[in-house]
Amino acid sequence: MPHHDSPSHAPAPSGAGGPATTGSGRPRIAALDVVRGFALCGILLVNVQPIANAGEVVLPPSAARPGDAWMGLLAEQRFFPIFSLLFGIGFSLLLESAADRAARPRLLLLRRLLALLGFGLAHMLLWQGDILTVYAVVGLVVLLPSTWLPRWAVTCLAAALLATSLAVYGGGTALVPGLFLLGSALTRYGLIDRTERSILVPAVAGLVFAAGAAPALWWQTGDRSDMGLSMAVAGLLVAGVYVCALLVVLRTPLRPALRVIFAPLGRMALTNYLTATVLVLAVGHVLGGPPDGWSMTTVSLIAGAILTAQWLWSTLWLRRYRQGPLEWLWRWATWARRPPLRR
Repeated sequence: MPHHDSPSHAPAPSGAGGPATTGSGRPRIAALDVVRGFALCGILLVNVQPIANAGEVVLPPSAARPGDAWMGLLAEQRFFPIFSLLFGIGFSLLLESAADRAARPRLLLLRRLLALLGFGLAHMLLWQGDILTVYAVVGLVVLLPSTWLPRWAVTCLAAALLATSLAVYGGGTALVPGLFLLGSALTRYGLIDRTERSILVPAVAGLVFAAGAAPALWWQTGDRSDMGLSMAVAGLLVAGVYVCALLVVLRTPLRPALRVIFAPLGRMALTNYLTATVLVLAVGHVLGGPPDGWSMTTVSLIAGAILTAQWLWSTLWLRRYRQGPLEWLWRWATWARRPPLRR
């Protein structure tokens, strides 16, 4: 999830006030916050029913209901790959920053992952589908050790893990290690620092992803015998389309609007991810009835209401404070000293 020096990885949104830097002093990359905030919206939409189902991690695919087929095509397994990629990016960005400020930067990253594990274990008391524990464990076992490898080796390992996860496990959370390493490799090759300098690269990449997504979506809708693999492949390609489309639009006059809408959510992604669980459970208690029976209209309204409340709170909070409250605690645990919170 849940990251630069926030629970996922992020830059300052327009109107948040203060300098556009991370907690570690590195200039923020605004596109990362926008992409993270966008992914947060999609993750909540997908998670509303599983969370409200009080402990059940897996629900019948929404695509099984004809009127809700769009959910399986546009949302399910489309957003967690984005978050996983961003986590690997943020991890490597923080390592670069920490290397200039700490004698033992990997110890700092170890504390960061252990703190994330603590957040995840606490979250599992509310919902068994928590992803933070997966991120923390994979980070400890795969991402942290990979910092000793050359970047070409990390790239090759990322490709191997992604291919294996698709071939053997049919995607799902098995994709996380490969996506972590892919994000790390992109950072170590300097591609993330050049994210906002070109419109051509994301435009061409987006067209390539779209060309692959079209037959993958057809495969997903047509072959019910291999639903897991087809959904995973389509999910990765559609996620690529989403990210590239956002990067292209960020190079247009719509950039300020995207930053206002998505960046506050992205900068407080950890706080918003965890508080969304509490809010969904509260709404489910009020509505009553089995969540699996909710229509997609109901699910969309619940997600929209929660995201609107979180956007308002995040926007107002970031006008006075440098980070979200849980992001601040995470940074405290990471650096082992209390950071300033107020601007």
